[in-house]
Amino acid sequence: MAGKTYTFYRQSPARTSLVHPTSGQNPLVYRAVVLMLLITGAMGAFVYRLSELQIFEGAHNRELAEQNRVRRIPLVADRGTVSDRHGKLLATSQISRYVYLWPRQHSPREWQEIAVHLSPMIGVSPKEILGRLERAGYTSLLPVRVGNQLSPTTFVAVAEQLPRWPGVEILTGSSRRYPNGSLASHVLGYIGEATEEDMARNPDYPSGMIVGKMGVERLANAQLEGKWGGRLIEVDARGQESRLLGEQPSISGEPVQLTLDLELQRTAEKALGGRRGAAVVLHVKTGEVLALASSPAFDPNMFTRNVTEAEWQQLQKGDQPFLNRALQGYPPGSTFKIVTAAAGMETGKFSPQARVGTSAFLSVGGHQFWESSRRGFGAIGFRDALAYSSNTFFFRVGMSVGPEAIARWGQALGIGIETPHLGLEGASIGMMPTPDEKEALYNEPWYLGDTISMSIGQGLVQATPLELAVMTAAIANGGKRVQPHLLASQTNRPDVQPVSAGLKPETIKAIQEGLVATVQKGTARRLADGSIPLTAGKTGTSEVGPGRKPNAMYVGYGPVSDPQIAIAVVIENGGYGGVAALPVAHEVFKTYFGKR
Repeated sequence: MAGKTYTFYRQSPARTSLVHPTSGQNPLVYRAVVLMLLITGAMGAFVYRLSELQIFEGAHNRELAEQNRVRRIPLVADRGTVSDRHGKLLATSQISRYVYLWPRQHSPREWQEIAVHLSPMIGVSPKEILGRLERAGYTSLLPVRVGNQLSPTTFVAVAEQLPRWPGVEILTGSSRRYPNGSLASHVLGYIGEATEEDMARNPDYPSGMIVGKMGVERLANAQLEGKWGGRLIEVDARGQESRLLGEQPSISGEPVQLTLDLELQRTAEKALGGRRGAAVVLHVKTGEVLALASSPAFDPNMFTRNVTEAEWQQLQKGDQPFLNRALQGYPPGSTFKIVTAAAGMETGKFSPQARVGTSAFLSVGGHQFWESSRRGFGAIGFRDALAYSSNTFFFRVGMSVGPEAIARWGQALGIGIETPHLGLEGASIGMMPTPDEKEALYNEPWYLGDTISMSIGQGLVQATPLELAVMTAAIANGGKRVQPHLLASQTNRPDVQPVSAGLKPETIKAIQEGLVATVQKGTARRLADGSIPLTAGKTGTSEVGPGRKPNAMYVGYGPVSDPQIAIAVVIENGGYGGVAALPVAHEVFKTYFGKR
């Protein structure tokens, strides 16, 4: 063994593992490589997004951040007051609280969840809440109002949840109040939130803008609405106000004064007693509407909150409290004999002193047209014919002068012509078709029986209570047709000044004497009980169809010594005018003379 040399080789562990890998080491390397790639990719994405946000979209995002930090809070303008002729308030405003939503504060999905919880608290469906947000846009910078004024209980319930809902806020505003409830509701109308059409016509309207929907609230909306202001505030991350940056005060609406007399209006509505009907009171010299009562009425205060579908449907059916009966056409019955008397004298066919024979009935074409008393009054003049409401007297006058003359003088006295100065909803105008108009409207010829019916306010004739009051005022003031109006600011305008009806003084005197005699000894003598100064008037009972009680009518003016007011009353299916309608006028007269 001596002389032999041995060489030993030492292998490197690293080299050995490369040539002969050990079990379990390869998966670790793979994982490390994948992890490094993911980290590199994520960091690359972050770097790219950061560059995009700060470099490419930096200006836009800075603007959005500023908008999230700064809010413009609307300051609701008080709506102008509405008062009667003596300054008594009919509509005013009061402090209220409302729920507003800031659309940008949450995503649409988050708003859906909030709406579900908020809905039962404020009585607004989730669909409506989300609909308002969608109409405003989820990127809108302005708050969106949902619901109406909060009751104290609702206010507390919502306020407790506000920390959970940063985009929900309660703001103080102004709401409408009608201190007299349903009184004069058809004149005042009601308010509501501006529709999409309103917003389109008025781009400056803020969300939740309140506008007039009916009556004076609508007619005088431009004067009443005012101008909303705003507060520019800085908010913290929770949406709470931290600093006031600026403020633009709201501008209250202007007050509107009506020609109505609150006490006369209250008396008229109370006297109607909820029965279907109407009463109108005019100043005989100026045309100012002192009372415009329609029954039944509605409470406009209900429209200061959300009106349920059931409530809305109830207003549309039954006795239809939305219907303004003071402006609806009715067969005027014997109150229309004033027009026939005017036509008889103005055509020259009858003098004011003329006497006409009366009888129990008049037979024409095989039909019998009966006297009001079922017996004749003998030969009488216009005075007694009006006092006793003789039908056969006016049958003969009407047949003599013809329907065209009756229609002409009816229009001269204010029936069947436009009265644009009121401008209230649902108004109609009277109708006195002539033979040609009947042919055109109904494709039927005119019969002598039509003339007979027309002469006593039946058949095709219709007149509104407002028109009958205008007719009565023209007789009371000596022959001037007044222009009825509701706004005190209109009274002295040239376009609402009375115009001559074209009646001769002797015609007016004869009719006045007949109307005075009606109260002194005729069908309206209940008014001559000594409780009020002497007045003048005419009762009417108009047939409305088989099986139904006739409508009760009354027109009158007073005092006779110096006429000041004219009244027209209708009670649907009330029976005799002297029984149902006359007492309403009596109460109005008592209130008026009591005030004087």
